[in-house]
Amino acid sequence: MANFYRDNDDIQFLIRHTDVAASASVCEEGFKFADEFDYAPADAAEAIQNYDMVLDSLGQLSAEFIAPRAEDVDRQGNVLNEDGTVTRAKGIAEALEKMAQAEVMGFTLPHRFGGLNFPNIVYSMAIEIVSRADVALMNIFGLQGIAETINAFASEEIKQRYLRDFSAGKVTGAMVLTEPDAGSDLQAIKLRAFQDDDGNWLLHGVKRFITNGCGEVLLVLARSEPDRSGGLGLSLFVCEPGPTVHIRRLEDKLGIHGSPTCEIFFDNTPCEIIGERQRGLVTYVMSLMNGARIGIAGQSMGVAEAAYRLARDYAATRKQFGIAIERLPAVRDMLIDMKMAIEAGRALLYETSLVVDMEIGYAKRLESNPPEDKTEAKGLKNESRKYRRYAAMLTPMSKYYCSEMCNTVTYDSMQVLGGSGYMRDYACERYMRDARITTIYEGTSQLQVVAA
Repeated sequence: MANFYRDNDDIQFLIRHTDVAASASVCEEGFKFADEFDYAPADAAEAIQNYDMVLDSLGQLSAEFIAPRAEDVDRQGNVLNEDGTVTRAKGIAEALEKMAQAEVMGFTLPHRFGGLNFPNIVYSMAIEIVSRADVALMNIFGLQGIAETINAFASEEIKQRYLRDFSAGKVTGAMVLTEPDAGSDLQAIKLRAFQDDDGNWLLHGVKRFITNGCGEVLLVLARSEPDRSGGLGLSLFVCEPGPTVHIRRLEDKLGIHGSPTCEIFFDNTPCEIIGERQRGLVTYVMSLMNGARIGIAGQSMGVAEAAYRLARDYAATRKQFGIAIERLPAVRDMLIDMKMAIEAGRALLYETSLVVDMEIGYAKRLESNPPEDKTEAKGLKNESRKYRRYAAMLTPMSKYYCSEMCNTVTYDSMQVLGGSGYMRDYACERYMRDARITTIYEGTSQLQVVAA
């Protein structure tokens, strides 16, 4: 049986030789949940066994169900109905149902909300596997950061309302950030959040380029302080679709056709604030964006892997001048360069994910169970700061390198296939179209250079 996890020797190598055990211990907080939840691991070995089992199941689902439908998804796209609802491509809707049944829609959510409580490094592997099958589907599967943000910063009431449904795959989310005049510069956001006479929060304004804007849970960045410009005038809110949320159009895009990209008008939409006022951008969205950038790096890895394998297999069977073109030095060098670039990107991404796990782990321990000994507490704070600095540096580096590499690999893949690659008979042209957005959304490559 085809399996996008089992057939990737590099992922197999990295899960064995990266310190996944450290991430497991951090996520399970010393494996203290084993007595409370039947499916929580009792030690690192059991945790890694769980990771392997879930990735194996996801790898098989990706290879045998999702990938064969990707071409039809690309051609079909999404449809905006007259009543303002969106009908997903058939393959996407079916895949989301399968993923919900496989219980992989709460990858990093805590056990108490029905999540797997897996570390980011394993989630990055999952994102790569799904992206290799269908990039557009990853844009929905990879939005689990919405639930993570709610878990990290929202009230207990809001957590209880949404997080179990996220884990069960009953709802999907959207990051509602970008506006017509506020792309990379989110400090320029104009959409208003205001309170009525009873103190209820309402949203009014337009958002653009919203991935999965038809999702059931929307996190909206809005200006809550009308007299304050810049990032400190912004807060984060959660709302649901309803009669005051209008999807005005679906964008007609170059690629990722299975991922609905929406323009949304909020007409005095009821909402609730996440966390505290004025921390929407500087704290909550920056955390959300960093996770999204790691997700795009993983997405880039999946596309690049798919494009490389297509070029490699084609070069092994296509004959010119009486020999397979893989034996021609110019072609052979291209394939070697593609493989090296992919493996370098994967090593960078997984190391970044591991660092993020350690950053979260130290911060969580300092918050929930700070040591009484001052020397030990100081040591933990120093470690926390160290990993926070590493994560701040490595995250934009990963997003930059993996997305730029992905565009190069898909370009070279088409070059290996020649004229055949330019035709829709092969997936090459779809990989190129899908790859192009990776250097643009969730922060352009130029913005990543500044951030790093």
